[in-house]
Amino acid sequence: MRPIFHPDLVNGSVGDPVLFVDCMFEQRALLFDLGDIRALAPRKLLRVSHIFVSHAHMDHFIGFDWLLRILLGREKDLQLFGPPGFLVQVEHKLRAYTWNLVHNYTSNLTLHVTELNGNEAGLRASFHCRNAFRRENETSLLCPGNVLLNEPAMQVRCALLDHGGIPCLAYALEEQAHINVWKNRLQELGLPLGPWLRDLKQAVLRNDPEQRQIRVAWREDGMEQERMLPLAELKSALRIVPGQKIVYVTDVAWLEDNIRDITELARNANMLFIEAVFMERDAEHGRRKFHLTARQAGELAHAAGVGCVIPLHFSSRYRDNDRPLLRAEVAAAFGGTVL
Repeated sequence: MRPIFHPDLVNGSVGDPVLFVDCMFEQRALLFDLGDIRALAPRKLLRVSHIFVSHAHMDHFIGFDWLLRILLGREKDLQLFGPPGFLVQVEHKLRAYTWNLVHNYTSNLTLHVTELNGNEAGLRASFHCRNAFRRENETSLLCPGNVLLNEPAMQVRCALLDHGGIPCLAYALEEQAHINVWKNRLQELGLPLGPWLRDLKQAVLRNDPEQRQIRVAWREDGMEQERMLPLAELKSALRIVPGQKIVYVTDVAWLEDNIRDITELARNANMLFIEAVFMERDAEHGRRKFHLTARQAGELAHAAGVGCVIPLHFSSRYRDNDRPLLRAEVAAAFGGTVL
């Protein structure tokens, strides 16, 4: 299966948690957490359409200012999501700057900010550059199933967790279904590969009617060719299988409710990005800091039945030669692949 999600843990296992996910065929990317993002090239940041912030501790949110600097003066709509209180936190960030010249801009950067309460509801407002980033259009909204993004190709769900008395969000990114193309069956139909396959896949994911006509276009001998075929016939060249699932969990206490909710969110994920901040020998320190140990991270991955684990957010108290030991503790508890 050729994956459509290409995740990159931007700062590795030690730096600020930032997960950049490039979405193949979607011509965009998603960002999970907003710590130090200077390692991301501006061209990559310009591809980001949605940002999912776990909470607003500095190492998860300091990159907001750098992102704003890159996007300012561009025509762009950006969606940001965070836990309760997130709207005020974004608003205060924006109010820290002077915006007396933005009326001269020909483009309008707009931030659509949503805070979630974890109980299938939230609050949303917009901040427009041309209006000096004043809070506007505030509305309440419902999020059935805690689904924040629901599109034919993908969805993002969240779970509200406890990080020592403050709310923190974990996220699951799921491909609705994965569609493989059988090249030999295309050949039997006398059809070429091409961009038209994206429209076909989107029609399948939307559950369009079987009789819907799909335009198949290509160039042959320098000439434009075109055929119109029903969706039902073209489906014979496709194989639909379960899609990718990537889960991101960081900054959570080892509490019964957290254990239950993380296990449910990460159930059968292909990849689990999860904090493994402390070694088990420092479990008491981890309890005081409301972070997971490497063993606890591995136990959660095992309970959820994930495909592989990518541990992150290692404490700076450990030296380079300690990091393999942290991964080994995750692996021992997980019993599977640790990257």
